[in-house]
Amino acid sequence: MAAIFSLDPHTGVPIYLQLIEQIKKLIALGVLKAGERLPTVKRLAAELSINPNTVARAYRELERAGFIETSVGRGSFVRSQGVGAKAARAICDLSASALDAAVREARSLGLGRERLVELFDRAIERWYDPAKRRRPR
Repeated sequence: MAAIFSLDPHTGVPIYLQLIEQIKKLIALGVLKAGERLPTVKRLAAELSINPNTVARAYRELERAGFIETSVGRGSFVRSQGVGAKAARAICDLSASALDAAVREARSLGLGRERLVELFDRAIERWYDPAKRRRPR
């Protein structure tokens, strides 16, 4: 399972938060299904070459947020109840975060609001309306 994670210690985002967001995304996309068992803390930490406390912290936060449930002696599992709505919310949260980062970066590069809106509209057309696909300008 470690192969599906992409952790980068140089982003400034703590590893446990990267792990949380990636597990939420995997749940939202259906890669991790309701009732599916997650790797043990020790195994995932070893596979990712990170501290087990980092994985344990991520699992605790995911449990607190209602994405997973942990049973002593059995392991951690994707919650089977209500995870669909939480996963949909997670997709919106991840998308909002990515958009915020893109807007912040564009602004820091000096791109004006109007030009950014044009670029955003073009991206929407390119990805959501294949019949109206245009060549990049």
